[in-house]
Amino acid sequence: KQDKSVKRGNWGNQIEFVLTSVGYAVGLGNVWRFPYLCYRNGGGAFMFPYFIMLVFCGIPLFFMELSFGQFASQGCLGVWRVSPMFKGVGYGMMVVSTFIGIYYNVVICIAFYYFFVSMTHVLPWTYCSNVWNTPDCVGVLDGNLSSRAALNLTRFLNTTQKRTSPSEEYWRRYVLNLSDDIGNLGEVRLPLLGCLGVSWVVVFLCLIKGVKSSGKVVYFTATFPYVVLTILFVRGITLEGALTGIMYYLTPQWDKILDAKVWGDAASQIFYSLGCAWGGLITMASYNKFHNNCYRDSIIISITNCGTSVYAGFVIFSILGFMANHLGVDISKVADHGPGLAFVAYPEALTLLPISPLWSILFFFMLILLGLGTQFCLLETLVTAIVDEVGNEWIIRRKTFVTLGVAVVGFLLGVPLTTQAGIYWLLLMDNYAASFSLVVISCIMCVAIMYIYGYRNYFKDIEMMLGFPPPLFFQICWRFISPAIIFFILVFTVIQYRPISYNDYVYPTWAISIGFLMALSSVICIPIYAIYKVCRSEGDTLLERLKNATKASKDWGPALAEHRSGRYA
Repeated sequence: KQDKSVKRGNWGNQIEFVLTSVGYAVGLGNVWRFPYLCYRNGGGAFMFPYFIMLVFCGIPLFFMELSFGQFASQGCLGVWRVSPMFKGVGYGMMVVSTFIGIYYNVVICIAFYYFFVSMTHVLPWTYCSNVWNTPDCVGVLDGNLSSRAALNLTRFLNTTQKRTSPSEEYWRRYVLNLSDDIGNLGEVRLPLLGCLGVSWVVVFLCLIKGVKSSGKVVYFTATFPYVVLTILFVRGITLEGALTGIMYYLTPQWDKILDAKVWGDAASQIFYSLGCAWGGLITMASYNKFHNNCYRDSIIISITNCGTSVYAGFVIFSILGFMANHLGVDISKVADHGPGLAFVAYPEALTLLPISPLWSILFFFMLILLGLGTQFCLLETLVTAIVDEVGNEWIIRRKTFVTLGVAVVGFLLGVPLTTQAGIYWLLLMDNYAASFSLVVISCIMCVAIMYIYGYRNYFKDIEMMLGFPPPLFFQICWRFISPAIIFFILVFTVIQYRPISYNDYVYPTWAISIGFLMALSSVICIPIYAIYKVCRSEGDTLLERLKNATKASKDWGPALAEHRSGRYA
């Protein structure tokens, strides 16, 4: 008996799968979103709702997706033989992965750009003496900042809020050459376009042999960021003022615990951070051996992901604390999140350190690796879905060409994001394409598996695969608690909704409409496919057709004949 799938291929060993999944779950959000959320939502008190959401929603959903993919050994489309009417969920996952894959690589390409320009004696965003700077620019290092000058600077900061930092001007006026409006695309920024090409080539080369090649690459890409984080951590906590920053990050404000927004943020952060409903988890697990213990894996990966977020907070806030101390301002003036943290606040803080180019190179190298780990899985999700869907020998042999095709299309679709209005589009995609559509997809997936396919059937399947049924806690979470929390996130997202803005720029209505269309495009797959499937099913009455459309198809079950025992025999 072989436990291997010769046709589709498997992971070389279990470590490859765990490392790939860690690389997938740990992404840029762990560095640039979590520390900021934690600091905004009551410091240490935020950890409490965060870990509760991890236990009741994060780990159960993670385990569900891994076991689902591993049982059927199929990508995010093929698994829906379990209930063919819901295959639209798989298409929705593909659409979401496409949107994320397009803009995620643009963020990686900006990190590549900063990585390359850091290879100098003096970082280009250190002083205000460059062509692109404005009279409002006040560098931290311009002239010798004696204590008197520092006092003047503090006064200057308090009187006019117009001070811009050299790193911000470098980012806005040089790297992006930002236009005034989302509709005003301007020209393509060639350095960014070049870096986008580089990042797509890297992703393609790592996936050239599918999971066989990417499984080797993750030994480096999933582990090295921890080395860099540790180096930056040691450098950070030895700085003056680092403690203030870390206290800001960790001091609990217990009154915030009663605030619904804090719980909503915690739930959303867990949900988006683990990559549920992107289709990537199902895809990665589908290359596992049938009897692999994915229960153990899901707990290891989820906890590693959250631990990384907390650890990254120390790295970010120790250096921000040092900078706030150096400038003599409150830390809330220098704290930021999203691209603003990675490309403005943190690089500026790095200019204050001796041998600053070294720390800058390390920091951006870490961002590149964190991004690539996620990008591998996004691309592999799309390729696997296409190859499994066509499913004949011919396309399986030509999987490399499918990968190349997807990469080229992804590169071309990313080109508009390297124009002068690119960052507006990037944030629009980030805020709309991958926010509440993921929540809807996940909710429907939970309901389809637990109530349409039937939880008893599913628990039996897991017992057949792992040798034990899912623990009682997971059974209760899957059936009641997780769907309820997901529904809560959805309601929370709708209530909390504010139209998107970038710094002072408010998006026009037409742009926000495009955002909503992107969000709808993935969800709309679900009803459209369901209607199509019901129409194509046999039966005289609507009820019979519905029954036939939701009934598991004949080829649902373990992929290999030797595992098809019991009711699959």
